[in-house]
Amino acid sequence: MAAMPVSVVIVSRGRPAALSLCLTGIAHLDHPAYEVVVVACPAGAAALGAGPHAAHIKLLEFDAPNIAAARNLALTQAAGEVVAFIDDDAVPEPTWLARLCAPFADPEVAAAGGYVRGRNGIDHQWRARSITATGCDRPLDLPGDGPHFPHLSDAAVKLQGTNMAHRRDVLARMGGFDPGFRFYMDDTDLDLRHARAGHRVAVVPLAEVHHGYAESARRGPDRSPRDLTEIGASLALFLRKHCPEPQRAAAWARLREAQRRRLLDHMIRGPLGPDDVMGLLRGLDRGHAAGLLRPAGPLPPLAAPAAAFLPFPGRPGAPRRILSGRVWSRRRMRRQAAEFAASGEIVSVFRFSHTALYHHVTFRPEGYWEQIGGLWGRSLRGDVPLQPWLFAARLRAEVNRVAKFRGST
Repeated sequence: MAAMPVSVVIVSRGRPAALSLCLTGIAHLDHPAYEVVVVACPAGAAALGAGPHAAHIKLLEFDAPNIAAARNLALTQAAGEVVAFIDDDAVPEPTWLARLCAPFADPEVAAAGGYVRGRNGIDHQWRARSITATGCDRPLDLPGDGPHFPHLSDAAVKLQGTNMAHRRDVLARMGGFDPGFRFYMDDTDLDLRHARAGHRVAVVPLAEVHHGYAESARRGPDRSPRDLTEIGASLALFLRKHCPEPQRAAAWARLREAQRRRLLDHMIRGPLGPDDVMGLLRGLDRGHAAGLLRPAGPLPPLAAPAAAFLPFPGRPGAPRRILSGRVWSRRRMRRQAAEFAASGEIVSVFRFSHTALYHHVTFRPEGYWEQIGGLWGRSLRGDVPLQPWLFAARLRAEVNRVAKFRGST
């Protein structure tokens, strides 16, 4: 059976270096039929045009601070049966797209989402959650590797915008993303609309991306907020669209308090001072007032794509390569890893020191995965703090841990 054609959409604004790394990861996807649609600011478009994949990418230049509008613009060119979304500051595991899109073999499935790992490349930043019409989200207990198809009577499956896919014709009939959500909750609004329509939604734990939380106009490099105005506006619009009117005031008070507590946590850590907290809360309230005035009506259907499917080369069936060694072999291993990656392989490097340091995983610009840490240290943060590993046993354990989402050797 031929693979379902998929359009991968990336929206980028003001982060050309992150976009380049994301595209390097996209080029390592082990999926036989996908195209790439990038909506980017001028700096991102210039970086893409100078990169090695320019001829294989549908590029749309767009510099307005509105992620929903940017995603809708991408849909005018997305010709795949399924459209997958990933942020510019994220990198997918090689099997991400194949895993994420597998549930769409069932014609009843309208959307799917995967798991997200955080900055250390090991801890999960996002697993499975639900969301109610009042904006209350809770974790979903989904054991095993799935895919799962949660049936929720009083909530929707909450997908994460940096790791989600939607059937294109369903998304087009729904009108795509609501441009009133210029930043924040455009994906959550769509989750509630899927639930209201009775659509089937999958959660795919093994469809994994790594999310870096790169610096932007709205957050610093340490993830401390710089502006909450659009968050306030999106919360107001979300509640108007989905929350029963008698419950809106209480829901807003709870959501505002959650933002205030988040700011206080940053103040305790140090990046924010008391004046910063007060100023950010004033911006949140101004945004809320603006969101009360934004249109909240139905969205018109989207047209069919204006361009034919543009296959991206990718790495379907690429061989996997494992390199391992000690600290003193770093230069040699990195040189070899770059050479193997350039030859078309999917490469994972494991480098252990004689310490109990925690492990970190990064995707290198040269196109390979690198895990470093102590031979006796933790990878999964819930593991025993110190274990008397031998090198070969530790390597085997870590290779087996990543094989489910990176692919077997």
